[in-house]
Amino acid sequence: MSGTQPRSEVRILVESSLCIALYLILSALKLFQMPQGGSITLGMVPLFIFAYRWGAKWGIIAGSVSGILHFLLIGGFFVHPLQIFLDVPLASGMIGLAGFFKNHKIIGILIAGGLRFSCHVLSGVIFFAEYAPIGQNIWIYSAIYNATYLLPSLIVCGIVSLILLKKLPQN
Repeated sequence: MSGTQPRSEVRILVESSLCIALYLILSALKLFQMPQGGSITLGMVPLFIFAYRWGAKWGIIAGSVSGILHFLLIGGFFVHPLQIFLDVPLASGMIGLAGFFKNHKIIGILIAGGLRFSCHVLSGVIFFAEYAPIGQNIWIYSAIYNATYLLPSLIVCGIVSLILLKKLPQN
């Protein structure tokens, strides 16, 4: 190391690497797998904690990198490059937006989770409409499908994150 980088940036990079690794591990450990895809995991926990410690900018970067690495290493279903963008770096990056709400953590978790959910719903409407039952509104179908695993994951991850944030030292 040349010593030209500020110490805090090195710490941020190290912590982001650890959080990304934890995200990958926790995302692979499924608490519950949905029959048609999607699962309930604790993957968002390290990303929420990281976003609250270092802010939205770094949180978005760590979330996006986490999503890309998850897709490349663990896998995922894709039909189009735009669908990959919506479902992988954009949706995962939304978790980092919680960092804008350091003083209102519950609101941050809800907004970040809601925006992640919106990315997946939009992807479902654009790219997976053919799976909706005939006559079913595609927006409702996509929202219900994504809510079956994202809402429980958000609740569990939000609670665990809030508990851990009370116990962790601040940066």
